[in-house]
Amino acid sequence: MKIAVFSAVFFAGVVAAGAALAQNKLGQYEAPPGTDPALFKPLPELKGVVSWKTLSQVELVKAKDRFVPQYAAGVTELDKKEVRLQGFMMPLTMGDQQSHFILSAMPQSCMFCMPGGPEQLVEVKSKKPIKYTFDPVILSGKMAVLTDDPTGIFYRLTDAVPVKP
Repeated sequence: MKIAVFSAVFFAGVVAAGAALAQNKLGQYEAPPGTDPALFKPLPELKGVVSWKTLSQVELVKAKDRFVPQYAAGVTELDKKEVRLQGFMMPLTMGDQQSHFILSAMPQSCMFCMPGGPEQLVEVKSKKPIKYTFDPVILSGKMAVLTDDPTGIFYRLTDAVPVKP
C-alpha cells in the first residue's frame, strides 16, 4: 500500500513538474501559477555572446529513415569557432566542481525534466572544473555544430572557461 501511495505521489509530482514550463498558444513558455515569472524568462542578450535565438534556428528534416538537424546559415558559421555562451549549468555528475555538464537557455525546474529541447542545450567540456552555481554563467570555448550525434545533442562547447560579463 505504501508503495502504491508513493508511486501515485511521485507520478503526480513528475507530471506537475513537467507542466512547470508549459507553452501557451503562441509557443511561449509560461511560469506555473504561484511561482515567480522572472525565474522562467529568457536570459538577456549580451553583446559578444551567442544568442539562444540564433541557436534555435534549426529544424529537423527527414533523411532516409531518420531525422537530422538542418541549421540556418548563421548557425553553421559558428562551427569550429571560438564563441561565448551564457546559460545555466546542469550537472551530469555529483559535486560542486563540474568539467562535463549541460548549459541550458532556461533554469532547470525539476531534476527529472529537461528545461528545453536540443536547440536550448549545449554539452560543455571545460578545460578545468568550474564551480557549480544556480546563477547564469558565461563561458568561452570552441563550438561544434553537430549533425549526427548519437546522443541527440545539437551543440558542444569544448575547452570552455568561465568569463566575466
